[in-house]
Amino acid sequence: MARILILSSWVAFGHVGLCAAAPALQALGHSVTQLPTVFLSNHPGWPNVSGRPVPPDEIRGMVNALETNGWLDTHDALLIGYLPSPDHVVLACDLVDRMRRGPGPLRILVDPVLGDLPDGLYLAEPVAAAVRDRLVALADVLTPNLFELGWLTGRPVRTLSEAEQAANALRATSGAKQIFVTSPPIGDRMTGLLCIEGSGARAIPSPLRCGVPHGVGDVFSAFIAAGLAPDVALDHLTALIDASRNAPHLRIAETASAWTRTAPFPTSEN
Repeated sequence: MARILILSSWVAFGHVGLCAAAPALQALGHSVTQLPTVFLSNHPGWPNVSGRPVPPDEIRGMVNALETNGWLDTHDALLIGYLPSPDHVVLACDLVDRMRRGPGPLRILVDPVLGDLPDGLYLAEPVAAAVRDRLVALADVLTPNLFELGWLTGRPVRTLSEAEQAANALRATSGAKQIFVTSPPIGDRMTGLLCIEGSGARAIPSPLRCGVPHGVGDVFSAFIAAGLAPDVALDHLTALIDASRNAPHLRIAETASAWTRTAPFPTSEN
């Protein structure tokens, strides 16, 4: 099993950011080290929310302690998610450089948490630009949603063909080995995953579902960071979604006996 360090948001109640990724990975037997970029009471989509960003220097102090204790170099992967300020982007870039100097192989996955349809960016544009201009190029794997793919590339993504062209352009400019686009426009009432890896592209279709709680993107990125094949990651995620539909939050712990035991999802070549 893998050991994953995650730099992302933390909430006291619910399942988004670290609080979605960590329990989902732990349910599959993986080890997780958590570095929070913000402390919040809950997802900001709820009527009341309280909390604050964690100052980058405090996070650096945590990283220093992990390194001094001999734990920083024990990770198989680094997953970078929500970053609230340009200074946090600088911190993330420094962390990548620091961990890559370690003795073993390291997978760097960047989930560019910038925004989503239909509302667009929910980060300040300087933060989004810093992610695009500084952090994306350091990733081995990128997991943008459809809006984020379009924003990062400045290309239209209205069709699956356009999304594939944009993803190939992002791969060429970033140097990432793999790009997994969530929520691609596969067809009427269909979504799923667009995989750009190796020498080609393929789409993994999945029916569009209503009543899906926040946090599914965080869980998917965590599965990929842990080394799960995209088909298997999407199958686990689909089972978790079906067990959580119309619930206020993902039902990660209470339905783990179901969603952790699933068969590989069927694929279709694009």
